[in-house]
Amino acid sequence: QVHLVESGGGLVQAGGSLRLSCAASGSIFSINAMRWFRQAPGKQGELVARITSSGSTYYAESVKGRFTISVNNAKNTVYLQMNSLKPEDTAVYSCAVSTTTGYDYWGQGTQVTVSS
Repeated sequence: QVHLVESGGGLVQAGGSLRLSCAASGSIFSINAMRWFRQAPGKQGELVARITSSGSTYYAESVKGRFTISVNNAKNTVYLQMNSLKPEDTAVYSCAVSTTTGYDYWGQGTQVTVSS
């Protein structure tokens, strides 16, 4: 199993920045991709960014050029650097990992609120 703990959410003004962290523990050797999702009230969940064990990245069009996903392997932590935040980025952000065992694991989520 993999246990994920997110941190770094909060309230920020439009145009500001936040960095989300997701620390993984447990069977981290089995992780082959890490992802950030977000869920806003009344909206469909969205895959925001993904990074694979080979370093390949994916970004949703809505965040390209503003968000950056990265991994610190020594700390078993994935980050989401969010710059130029907009009110429409307001959501609960959750990290998830997929593993070679075929199971996915999710963190508890962290609230990001961007005021206009």
